[in-house]
Amino acid sequence: MALPAKKQFKYWGIAALVFAVVMWALGDVLLPFVLGAAIAYMIDPIADRLEAWGMSRSGAIAAITVGALLVFLLMLLVVVPTLIYQMIDLVNVLPQLVQDARSFANEHFPAVFEQDSRIHQAITAIAQTLQLRAVGMLQSIAGSAVSLLNVVVLLVIVPVVSVYLLLDWDRMIDRIDALLPRDHQPVIRRIASEIDAVLHSFIHGMGTVCLILGTYYAVALMIVGLNFGLAVGFIAGLITFIPYLGALIGGALAIGLALFQFWGDWVSIGLVAGIFAIGQVAEGNFLTPKLVGGSVGLHPVWLLLALSVFGALFGFVGMLVAVPVAAALGVVARFLTEQYLNSRLYLGLGHRDADSE
Repeated sequence: MALPAKKQFKYWGIAALVFAVVMWALGDVLLPFVLGAAIAYMIDPIADRLEAWGMSRSGAIAAITVGALLVFLLMLLVVVPTLIYQMIDLVNVLPQLVQDARSFANEHFPAVFEQDSRIHQAITAIAQTLQLRAVGMLQSIAGSAVSLLNVVVLLVIVPVVSVYLLLDWDRMIDRIDALLPRDHQPVIRRIASEIDAVLHSFIHGMGTVCLILGTYYAVALMIVGLNFGLAVGFIAGLITFIPYLGALIGGALAIGLALFQFWGDWVSIGLVAGIFAIGQVAEGNFLTPKLVGGSVGLHPVWLLLALSVFGALFGFVGMLVAVPVAAALGVVARFLTEQYLNSRLYLGLGHRDADSE
């Protein structure tokens, strides 16, 4: 006899509540394990492909580990030093850029600095809000992800967790499948399969989009001659997975730097702006439709809402789990909609009578 729906809802609700409490209480502790699980999930298809070519599971993971180390060392020797120097220089030069911007505005727009003007009051209010938000964000980051101890923990634990999870990934999936409630096993398998397909399409597609756009922005800005072009391209590419945010932040930062570096050289400033305009057109019309596709089911507004809510509730770890949770909720919502459209509540009694005739 199947468990009544009321009790099922109760048990699933308790499970969701326990998950939320654990995420809220142990978010910082779970960070390396969540990252390790995410890396293992993304790399598992490569390990499966190598196994299909005749390698053992251990050999496939060893090959992937060696390849990842070689790529990491190459990046460490070639790209990372330049990136670090540019990021440090960018941070050091920002106060001077702000001072130059203030002097420029004072010279050309004196009304901004009049104490009684509405423009000054609005700008002051916005600046205070941004300052409070920035301080809170920096404190959160410094307390959870950027402290020296946590960085060391991440660098040590994340690869170890990823390797161990990769070794046991298939066995874990089989074990979880064996624990599914018998009455609901087909439905849960179907929903899990759809969630897996959505996540793979989104993560691999958006990862490729971020890599392509980050490389394009960095190379194009360095060709134009913009200072800190590599750092700006890295920042823009890194946050491209958040809809519109990558282009907005990267574009604003690049154009702001170009205005101070190339003031009077409107061709160079226009080239910098054009680089981001071309990037946005390419992302919206070619890269995202081709690499991510419209069948993923993660609407940009839904993704932004998930990132905002989970980031506010659970911090940095919440932002990491926001995408898979949003994908899962989207699949469940489509499943419930499908059930509703086939239910008597939607079709009505007349549809049943018509079918019986």
